[in-house]
Amino acid sequence: MSGAESAASAVTAGGEGHDRRWRVLALCLLAGFMTLLDVSIVNVALPSIQRGLDAPPVALSWVISGYALAFGLVLVPMGKLGDAHGRGRMFLVALAAFTVASGLAGAAQNPAWIVVARLLQGAAGGMLNPQVLGLIQQQFHGRERGTAFGLFGAVVGISTAVGPLLGGLIIELAGAEHGWRWVFFVNLPIGLAALIAAARIMPRGSGNRQLRGADALGVFLLGAAVVCLLLPLVDREGMSGPLSWSLWAAVPVLLLLFVTWELRCSRRGGSPLVDLRLFRISSYTFGATLGMLYFAGFTSIFFVLAVYFQRGLGYSALQAGLALTPFAVGSAVSSAFSGRAVHRLGRKVVLLGLGGALLGLLTTEILLSRHQGDLAGLVIALPLLVGGVGSGMVISPNQTVTLSEVDVARGGTAAGVQQTGQRIGTAIGTATASGLFFAALPGDYDTAIAHGLLASVSFVAAAVLVGLLELLVTRRRRDPSTT
Repeated sequence: MSGAESAASAVTAGGEGHDRRWRVLALCLLAGFMTLLDVSIVNVALPSIQRGLDAPPVALSWVISGYALAFGLVLVPMGKLGDAHGRGRMFLVALAAFTVASGLAGAAQNPAWIVVARLLQGAAGGMLNPQVLGLIQQQFHGRERGTAFGLFGAVVGISTAVGPLLGGLIIELAGAEHGWRWVFFVNLPIGLAALIAAARIMPRGSGNRQLRGADALGVFLLGAAVVCLLLPLVDREGMSGPLSWSLWAAVPVLLLLFVTWELRCSRRGGSPLVDLRLFRISSYTFGATLGMLYFAGFTSIFFVLAVYFQRGLGYSALQAGLALTPFAVGSAVSSAFSGRAVHRLGRKVVLLGLGGALLGLLTTEILLSRHQGDLAGLVIALPLLVGGVGSGMVISPNQTVTLSEVDVARGGTAAGVQQTGQRIGTAIGTATASGLFFAALPGDYDTAIAHGLLASVSFVAAAVLVGLLELLVTRRRRDPSTT
């Protein structure tokens, strides 16, 4: 770590330094909100985009899947780039790129234009997010780090859940034909204001020189593995049948080559893309696995519920967004206090949250399977609130514990690897839940939503098992007599 970054991270409470790092956090939260919101907000804008650009279904699919694919593809290399050259600098570059790409998407004149713009926007978002997490880890320590990650967890929950509501509201106000443009244009004034503020307050350290050095082969192998895994999941219509299975078959081969190369690079004193010693840290390995499974469960509910409300029950985009709002409210409230509690209770907070999320989602699945009609949104408001409260106790505390033993100098890379796992989980979870949902159609939408939510419940249950396994392993290490 450079001297400037060390000084920034060592600032004690009080004074100008204290105020500055909270302003840095505010910018990080704003940037994280913008990039994560654009994962979900566009879902409700697809009919408007189709009308406005006369876009074919394949283009609409890539408006969604292109963003997710590009986002996941660049997380790890951009995280390392921030570690090596300075996270504040990378934050500015990434935020500028995201703002410009948002403007290009809103100004699209044809389907190809908007697909390319979404790819660029996704890549910029994937460049920005590791810097956000790395900066939080760099600027905060102890109880304050838990509080900071708690606020970030609230942003994750709110941005994911409020996307359909905000998108529906924008289209309602701006009109169906051109309302989709303002889904993207809304990022312009926010991005410009954030850039002006970031230019003044972001740390300008030069990063860790020891981490510099190109690992082109490592980037290629990991990138190819991520593409082969995610592409059939995010573009299920265009990548079906033998092609998808061929791509998935290549994944373990590419990952084996990647691991072999990274180990060789480390032995020769090079600068590998990922320092595989990260996975010797049990809290990091368990936390990253738990996070991947949980994201597979909780993010998939928003897609299947949005389709269920709009197609099955005839809700408008705005009504569907309102029906999902209790989850966002619960997540926002619990993230704040759980971020402080994790410093004292550790992963136990995560397990408690997983229990609440599992209870809320399972209750939602049972209620919707019993035909609630037009009142479905009201009937599941309380279970979704409970699930949201549980979710807020999972995301940020898990982030805090997972990165707690990681060297701050490699925080961006570690966060990039962790977030790549979350993106993979999101893609697998959404593909599984939506696959089960649509497999029950044409037919009973109540049966379809029950099948879709059952997939979400299963992934969250698997995350609970991982959390319990970590707890068991930790106790055995502390008390060898139990073995």
